[in-house]
Amino acid sequence: MISINNLNFHFGSRTLYEDANLHIKPKDKIGLVGLNGTGKSTLLRLLVGEYKPDGGSIQMGRETTLGFLNQDLLSYDTHESILKVAMQAFEEAIQVQHKIDAVLHEMETNYQDEHIDKLARLQEQFEALDGYNIQVKAEEILEGLGFTTEELQQPLKTFSGGWRMRVMLAKILLQKPSLLLLDEPTNHLDLPSIKWIENYLSAYEGALVIVSHDREFLDRTTNTTVEVSGQKLNVYAGNYSFYLEEKELRNEIQKGAYENQQQQIKQAEQFIARFKAKATKAKQAQSRMKALDKMERIEDVAGDAPVVNFKFQFTVQPGRNILRLENVAKSYGEKLILKNTNVNIERGDKIALIGANGKGKSTLMRIIAGDEPIKGERQLGHNVIMAFYAQHQLESLTVENEVLQEMVQAGSRRTEMELRGVLGSFLFTGDTVFKKIKVLSGGEKSRVALAKTLISEANFLLLDEPTNHLDMQSVNILIQALEQYEGTFVVISHDRYFVENVANKIWYIEDYELKEYPGTYHEYEYWMEQRDKGLKRPAPATNSPKAQPKPAPTAGQQQQLEQELKKVNQKLKQVEGLVNELESKLKGCESKLALPSTYADPNALHETTQQFNKIKTQLDKEQSAWEQLMEQVDELESQLK
Repeated sequence: MISINNLNFHFGSRTLYEDANLHIKPKDKIGLVGLNGTGKSTLLRLLVGEYKPDGGSIQMGRETTLGFLNQDLLSYDTHESILKVAMQAFEEAIQVQHKIDAVLHEMETNYQDEHIDKLARLQEQFEALDGYNIQVKAEEILEGLGFTTEELQQPLKTFSGGWRMRVMLAKILLQKPSLLLLDEPTNHLDLPSIKWIENYLSAYEGALVIVSHDREFLDRTTNTTVEVSGQKLNVYAGNYSFYLEEKELRNEIQKGAYENQQQQIKQAEQFIARFKAKATKAKQAQSRMKALDKMERIEDVAGDAPVVNFKFQFTVQPGRNILRLENVAKSYGEKLILKNTNVNIERGDKIALIGANGKGKSTLMRIIAGDEPIKGERQLGHNVIMAFYAQHQLESLTVENEVLQEMVQAGSRRTEMELRGVLGSFLFTGDTVFKKIKVLSGGEKSRVALAKTLISEANFLLLDEPTNHLDMQSVNILIQALEQYEGTFVVISHDRYFVENVANKIWYIEDYELKEYPGTYHEYEYWMEQRDKGLKRPAPATNSPKAQPKPAPTAGQQQQLEQELKKVNQKLKQVEGLVNELESKLKGCESKLALPSTYADPNALHETTQQFNKIKTQLDKEQSAWEQLMEQVDELESQLK
C-alpha cells in the first residue's frame, strides 16, 4: 500500500528522519507515538505530499487514496450548511445529481426521447454510486459526532472551531479513503463522540494512521504502534498498552547490551593504555584499537519516562466542607441548564465531571467558582482558597511578560530553579522560558496558565479540560502531581485514562440534574453499560441528597449560636497561630539536622533530636485540636443557616 524506504528529512538544521523505514499494509491500524517535536505530524504531511523527502522514497500504490484530518482544516469557512459540507465527500454522486436536475428542468419545456434516455442513464449511474443514500449516511455520521438533527441545516460559519473540525472529520470519514491519516482526532470531541468514533474506526475497512495523546483511544482503535524515536520509525506489533510493555522489555535488553559493551570497551582501553608502549604487546594493542574503532556502538537507553519534579504547596488547611450548593437552578433565557442541583464537596474529594458537550459542565464549574448568577444557594467553606483553570484564563496572562517572568509574578515564592522544573514538565525547556507570552500559540498559552494554577497555594482546584494541548508525557506529569495533591479538586476531562487515574468520584449531568457515581471511571463505565442493557444495578448516589428541611433557630438560639461560633473562631485562630509557630520551629530543627556539623557533635545531635521529637509531638496534638475546632465551626455554621 505505502512503502517508506530510507527516508531522510530535515527541518532547517534539525534532522527529523534518517534512513527511516515503514511499510503500511491495507488493513493496518497504526498509532503513531513519540515525544513532541520528533516529527509525527511531519510524517503525515510527507505521506500526503505537502513536504518532500530530502532523501529516500515514499512509494504508494496506484489505487491508494488518502484522507488527512489536521488542525489546518479549522480555517475552512462557508455559508453552506454543515450537512452540505459533509456531503461534499460524495462529489461524483453530487455532480450526477446536478445533471439529473438539469435534464428534468429541460424536460419541463422540451420533452424528447433523447432526454428520457439520458435521464435513465444518469439515474442508473446515480444508483450505482448509492446516491439515494448519501444524505442518510452524512446525517448518521454527523449525529454520531454530536450534532443534533436541527443543527444539520445551520451554516458552518455559525459553529466554533471545535465543531467545524467535527464536520471536516465527518466529510473525511464519508469519503472512505483506503488510508485515513488522523492528527489528534479527539481534540475537539466529547466523550460520547469519542466512543462513537472508536466504534466506527474499529470496523473501518481501510488502513489508519492516528496521532493522538489519548492512550485509551489508541488502545481501542489500533493494532500496531509506530514510535518515532532516534530519527527512526520503530514498529511494535500491538496497541499502545502492548507498546509500553514491549518497549520496557526492549529497553532492558538494550540496557544490558550497552552495559556489557561498555565493560568490553573499558577492558580494551585499559589493555591498550597498559601495553601500547611495550614492544612485545604493541601489535596486540594496535589490533584492539582498530577493533574499537570498527565497533558499532550500542546507545544507552534514553530516560524519557516523565517524572514529576514539583510539589503542591498550601499552608492554609480548609474545613471539612469545601463547598455546598443547595437547590441550585440555572437557565439562559428559556434554555434550561441545571435544576434541583445539590452539591456537598468535602475535603479530599477528587471529582471528575464528565459527559457530552452542551450538558452544562462548564456552567456548573463556573457556578462552583462563583462566576455565574444562580437561583439557589452557594456556600464556600472555611479557609477555602480556590484556583480555577479554564481556557478563558488565558486572557489573564500578561502578554509582554516572558514565560518565566509570568511564573515568577504568580507569587508562589518558588525559586527560579523550581519554576524552570515546573515549566519543563509542560514542554518549556532551555531558552523557551524566555519567549514572550504574546508570541506563544494557543496551546502554549494554555500550558503556561495551567502551570500557574498548579504552583498557586490553592487548597481547592477547578480544572476545565487541563489535558488539552498536552502530550502523553505531560499528561502523566499532571497525573502524578494530582495524585500527590493533598487538597480537593473538580476536573472536567474527556481523557479517560487521566480521569481513571485521578478521580475517586464521577459526576455526570442527566435530565438537567447533577448525579454522582461514588467510584472510579472504569467502575462507572461498567455500571452505565449494565444500566443501558436494562440490567438492574444499584443506582449511584446523587451528589448530595437533598437536605431535610430543618426548623430555623429562634432569635435567642441564633444569638447563642453566634456567640459560640465567635468563641470557637477565636480559639481556632489561636491554635492556627500556634501550629504555624510549631511548624516554623520544626523546620529549624530539620535544617540543623541536615548540617554535617550537627552530626560531628554527639551532644548537639542528641539535643536537636530531642527538640525535634518534642515539637513534632506537640504539633500533632495541636493539628488534631485544629481539626476538631474546624468541625465545630462547620457544625455551628450549618445550624445558623
